Amino acid sequence: MASFPVIDMEKLNGEERAKTMETIKDACENWGFFELMNHGISIELMDTVERLAKEHYKKCMEERFKEMVASKGLEAVQSEIDDLDWESTFHLRHLPVSNMFEIPDLEEAYRKAMKEFAGKIEKLAEQLLDLLCENLGIEKGYLKKAFYGSKGPTFGTKVSNYPPCPRPELIKGLRAHTDAGGLILLFQDDKVSGLQLLKDDEWVDVPPLKHSIVINIGDQLEVITNGKYKSVMHRVIAQPDGNRMSIASFYNPGGDAVIYPAPALVEKEEEQKQVYPKFVFEDYMKLYAGVKFQAKEPRFEAMKAVESTVNLGPIATV
Repeated sequence: MASFPVIDMEKLNGEERAKTMETIKDACENWGFFELMNHGISIELMDTVERLAKEHYKKCMEERFKEMVASKGLEAVQSEIDDLDWESTFHLRHLPVSNMFEIPDLEEAYRKAMKEFAGKIEKLAEQLLDLLCENLGIEKGYLKKAFYGSKGPTFGTKVSNYPPCPRPELIKGLRAHTDAGGLILLFQDDKVSGLQLLKDDEWVDVPPLKHSIVINIGDQLEVITNGKYKSVMHRVIAQPDGNRMSIASFYNPGGDAVIYPAPALVEKEEEQKQVYPKFVFEDYMKLYAGVKFQAKEPRFEAMKAVESTVNLGPIATV
């Protein structure tokens, strides 16, 4: 099997641009995942975010997690657990309206660092969407506009810790799923591994590289590209040693954005018909909430069944 795709973004500015763009294209078409180095987010900021995230978990969340484990008797399980995950999480919303100051227990330095980090990740997401447009041969700005609802995109961050697990063979850190949204940008622990993706029916490790950002394609980009790019099943394996940090940011469509295959891509493929539905993003999310850990194909079929009620307007590009 080919090695996991790692992209040096600095090469986009030189004579290796074409080769680098081809690597991104192959990753989107055949992996659903790739890893970015030299992405423009400062090492100092990433180190600060990591330090503060780990301190916050130790101070504010570790004890709560241990209490949850004890209350459910998870340390003594004898059979596989398939209805919960071995993770400690909280969610930050950035767009359309931030909830950063509503989250209890966050120290000012942590809020400030996360706000700066989210701003950098948002810019990186939009840069990547335009690179995808270029590779797809569609108008620059199309994907960003496709994500715009009446209030712009939805953008948030899931901060997770995966503590040491006494029975990793029986409990997953996070059960296998595809991501419902658009583009996911992950800052993960470089010492404790665990993230895996499904490729050619085999689970493949996503390498924990220091100061990298891991990118994966969500269900909405699969729909908009009419299946040219695909969201991929992935999971987190719990580990017996070490606490794995995961800061995953989700650049998603706005709640009322209408999602459908880009006409330019459907037209390009003479034999390719529009095989994906059109729907309102928040309707998809309501469905996803109950079936996250199931296959994505029935979700698409369910949205097809109601698509006749969706008002399809043109996407303006700038």
